[in-house]
Amino acid sequence: MSNTAASTSAESPVPTEHRQIVILGAGFGGIGLAIKLREAGFDDLVLLERANDLGGTWQANTYPGCACDVPSQLYSYSFAPNPDWSRTYGRQREILDYIRRVAAEHDVVRHIRLGTEMLDARWDDEESVWRIDTSQGKLTADYFISAAGVFAEAKYPTLPGLDTFEGTTFHSLHWDHSHDLSGERVAVIGTGASAVQFIPEIQPKVAALTVFQRSAPWIVPRLDRPTLGLERRLLRRVPLAQKAVRGTWYTLIEGFGLVGFVDNRFRHPYELLGRIQLRRQIRDPRLREQVTPDYMIGCKRAIFSDAYLPALDKSNVEVVTDGIAEVRARSIRTHAGAEIPVDTIIFGTGFASIPTAFERIVGRDDISIADLYHKQPQTYLGAAVAGFPNFFCTLGPFGAAGNQSAVFMIESQIAYIVDALTTVRARGARRVEVRAEAQDTFIEEMARRSAATVWLTGGCQSYYTTPDGQNAGLYPSWSFEYRRRTRRFDVDAYEVV
Repeated sequence: MSNTAASTSAESPVPTEHRQIVILGAGFGGIGLAIKLREAGFDDLVLLERANDLGGTWQANTYPGCACDVPSQLYSYSFAPNPDWSRTYGRQREILDYIRRVAAEHDVVRHIRLGTEMLDARWDDEESVWRIDTSQGKLTADYFISAAGVFAEAKYPTLPGLDTFEGTTFHSLHWDHSHDLSGERVAVIGTGASAVQFIPEIQPKVAALTVFQRSAPWIVPRLDRPTLGLERRLLRRVPLAQKAVRGTWYTLIEGFGLVGFVDNRFRHPYELLGRIQLRRQIRDPRLREQVTPDYMIGCKRAIFSDAYLPALDKSNVEVVTDGIAEVRARSIRTHAGAEIPVDTIIFGTGFASIPTAFERIVGRDDISIADLYHKQPQTYLGAAVAGFPNFFCTLGPFGAAGNQSAVFMIESQIAYIVDALTTVRARGARRVEVRAEAQDTFIEEMARRSAATVWLTGGCQSYYTTPDGQNAGLYPSWSFEYRRRTRRFDVDAYEVV
């Protein structure tokens, strides 16, 4: 039950609702947190979700071909295994249905407030509460946890003349399903993971497809396939078999760390796979040269796909590597002087590195999370931030891994946060905050361990790095080591009042 108290001040006549815990976001992080917090006896909680459905990135991204690039047996909660995935790699609708089902089965849907955007969240140092303003009213909370996804807001390039374009434009995050691409001349700007998925889907429909590529992604075999009924029955009846499959995928994906942070010489077998894929799927030598990466694999996100390269080799597709000089009313002109007729522009240009929500979370001294992240990506274990009492987060800087499922890392953070709140409750404390010196030591360790990683030495720029060439927040070691570090709340690193 919530505690509601009417304010007596003339400026705030509307009652302010109080909750013990407020969670921002109802994706994998928020849903998992709610489930585990309730299991630990924390029932006075609410999840704020600005969308009209739960699911996070899996309800937001609906572009054609949208799917996970981690096998579904691993990209799912360990405490809610699903033996009935229809494919090796789950597609958007199936993943969204899975999240909805888990939320319903664990009775956390009643804690979610859909269509409720967090407008401002500020720490009140005198009262030791978070004051949260939402599109549906005001809240106070003892603890505020951000499970807001980092792939939540579209990033658009700055292109001269874009405002003069008379055709249709949209970003992959905001796919315009009402717009028929059949027979159109379409320009796709960007060749990231989303573009690699939707390009093969739209290529057969359009008259002409121009792909503007700034740098070629490493493409490695995906080997996706439908699962057999026999497999699903086996996994349903023998839980140990499902654990074995999950463990096998975990080990294979964890192995990418050999390239990332052990020694970049381990990249050669992976690059060989990519080059074989290129030679097998691209017949045109000129095109093959255009789409061959000029940096080490792992320097930026490698992409699993069996359909992207064959789509580029079709007669109605052209890959353009010249930069865009100008967008005109019905065309795009390149720096080389070519003018390409275009009816629709689709942006596959990724996501904002610091979502707007982080600008609205303000700790002590009127400093926001975004202020800190702009200065330097920083958290403690990706789960707490100095200067932000009674605040935790999922997938904060150095809480994500380049060589493991995001859900695995999120579950590690959930366990850590739940243990932290359980410890604080047992001590009868009102305030918990990571010590600045503990966070500084952790950040220094991350910088030291990142120095020789492929992300910093691989010859590319990506969202893995900051503009000044530092690690933007990937954990530079094994995910099993991270899980060991987050298995228990290390209270000595915190000030508990």
